[in-house]
Amino acid sequence: MVKTKTIFVCQSCGMQSSKWQGKCANCESWNSYVEEAFEPSPEKRAAHVFTDEPVLLTALSKEDEERASTDILELDRVLGGGLVKGSVTLLGGDPGIGKSTLSLQMAFSLAKKGSKVLYISGEESIQQTKLRSKRLQEQDGKNIYIVNQVDLTVILSYLNKMKLDFVVIDSIQVLFNPDLTSTPGSVSQVRECSATLTNIAKSKGISLLIIGHVTKDGMLAGPRVMEHIVDTVLYFEGERYSTYRILRSVKNRFGSTNEIGVFEMTAGGLIEVNNPSVIFLSERAQNSSGSVVVPIIEGTRPILVEIQGLVSRASFGMVRQKAQGFDGNRLALLVAVLEKRLGLNLYDKDIFLNVVGGVKIMDPAADLAVTIAIASALLDKPVSFETVVLGEVGLSAEVRSVSQIQTRINEAEKLGFKKCIIPRNNLKSKVELTSKNMEIIPVETVKEAKDILERP
Repeated sequence: MVKTKTIFVCQSCGMQSSKWQGKCANCESWNSYVEEAFEPSPEKRAAHVFTDEPVLLTALSKEDEERASTDILELDRVLGGGLVKGSVTLLGGDPGIGKSTLSLQMAFSLAKKGSKVLYISGEESIQQTKLRSKRLQEQDGKNIYIVNQVDLTVILSYLNKMKLDFVVIDSIQVLFNPDLTSTPGSVSQVRECSATLTNIAKSKGISLLIIGHVTKDGMLAGPRVMEHIVDTVLYFEGERYSTYRILRSVKNRFGSTNEIGVFEMTAGGLIEVNNPSVIFLSERAQNSSGSVVVPIIEGTRPILVEIQGLVSRASFGMVRQKAQGFDGNRLALLVAVLEKRLGLNLYDKDIFLNVVGGVKIMDPAADLAVTIAIASALLDKPVSFETVVLGEVGLSAEVRSVSQIQTRINEAEKLGFKKCIIPRNNLKSKVELTSKNMEIIPVETVKEAKDILERP
């Protein structure tokens, strides 16, 4: 007779302990340990062990992986060209961000191409899912099967008896394995259910999409403990009161992790934004100090975003530096460069930085634009409305070269910009920069760029 074992599991990171602890030694979260009764089942676990024999790498075929396009261009770009047969994708995001809407649109798109789809809804009834499809104005559902089920054993029976091409699990937090005594949504349940579904998806060649909820305070451990199990991890981001959503890949075994997809949430579902630069610059104010446009690179796509800076006098000697969409530590470094190398008095000023549109910039080419935005806000001198600025800034206030400079210039020229401030070292490359309607101005230091932009 198998003896039941009691363990304590951290609900933030999945750390296990034989006794209760007030503070987790791994993630340092307080009061996160929950007691769970764990009863091992060696017979059932043995069924999930792979039995493939070792083969020579040279004996494998050189054919590319089989992909199924979703006909949603923004989604296909993030996935690397489409869904790979037998792959497991995790779609995470805040509640209400649009994960179920995107998943249902994927299901209808694949069903129209002849794929057999099963949508497993554990949070909504069948009628609620039908109402969602009506809002999406999707009527052709002859290849889509919908079921409301949370029992893992019943779901596995569906996957075994039905020849499916695509399966959606909405969501992993409500599924439970009867062999485990822990509650649905706990770390043990999420890990076990996701591992079992992954094994059967790969053995039967089913493309599996798992939806997981992530709260803003990060207390829910569901998607975090299963990121290493799945093949692709997608995160749906966006402001609660904004209609624009950004789909970002943080792990992809079949493609790049630098691509992003931009969508707009409407009453009829998610609409692709093929040219996000126009959206991010559509409400830009003219003759406003602290506003600078920079062409950044997200994967293979150039995007023009507006960076806004605001500098004000600090109250009661408490200096604040806040950044939205930009690394706060990088902002502090650039402010120190402006104060030390350019002699700007920022030691007693509050500095606020905002990237318009909810975009998070990781590209170092935005450094020069950030420094110019802060200097423009401090001096109250607007930057020319038809100018873009790009370049990486070093600690000596030198402007360093950036990659894919021609792609950035072409995107800015396409949207009607007339001047482009670039690093001088980019002119030393073997590829000659060309532009028909744009003046390219090279600079070596931040001070040189500031002086050029201050000219009438």
